[in-house]
Amino acid sequence: MTLELRDTSIIKDFPKAVIFDTDNTLYPYHYSHQQASLAVQQKAEKILGIKQSRFSDALKISKREIKERLGETASSHSRLLYFQRTIELLGLKTQIMTTLDLEQTYWRTFLTNSQLFPEMHEFLHDLRAHGIQSAVVTDLTAQIQFRKLVYFGLHEAFDYIVTTEEAGADKPNPLPFQLARSKLGLEKGDNLWMIGDHPVKDIQGAKKTLGAITLQKNHKDVKVLKGKEGPDILFDKYSELRELLGEISSNKGK
Repeated sequence: MTLELRDTSIIKDFPKAVIFDTDNTLYPYHYSHQQASLAVQQKAEKILGIKQSRFSDALKISKREIKERLGETASSHSRLLYFQRTIELLGLKTQIMTTLDLEQTYWRTFLTNSQLFPEMHEFLHDLRAHGIQSAVVTDLTAQIQFRKLVYFGLHEAFDYIVTTEEAGADKPNPLPFQLARSKLGLEKGDNLWMIGDHPVKDIQGAKKTLGAITLQKNHKDVKVLKGKEGPDILFDKYSELRELLGEISSNKGK
């Protein structure tokens, strides 16, 4: 697939800033999650004597309970809470040391199995070279999202980070987007790009709150909405966005 643009007139100028989602936008999430989940199940079986299938079933219930109780908040994504409640559901009461061990196992395995999408670093370098600000707006707690960026060597790549722990609500709630705009020093109507993979949280959220030009990262199992509800630009590779910046630069020089 090549770059798909809904309207070519929207890319005549460089944006003042580009906002990125994290998971499945900077790197592929699902493989890392699968490997981390397997490592946790194996450790739980070893420590607790619980079969992996039974642990997995209890974990599903735990996640559902916590998300229903906490709603669209950063803590609703907490693996620490998931594993605490899973152990309790298995009839083993609260086991603090085991819960901490499982959480560390999950994130350690997750990170060691994570890799940025090709040319991610280069695209961020291109943005800086053109004087374009950048920010991350991401769900989940600040600590683990910061750890991911450090692991990827991106801890100095963005001008600002906004987590939903800081903002008080998950995307597509307006709060994290509004906080990012404030940090970036942008006004309503400023040319702004949002790059993400989720059709509602990222694409519709940024479009409705910020009036952003939306770029959706396409990959397996991504849902792409059509028409005005969908992205302005659909892309597979960051090399395509690098070429797009090059075209804008060339056109401005004419």
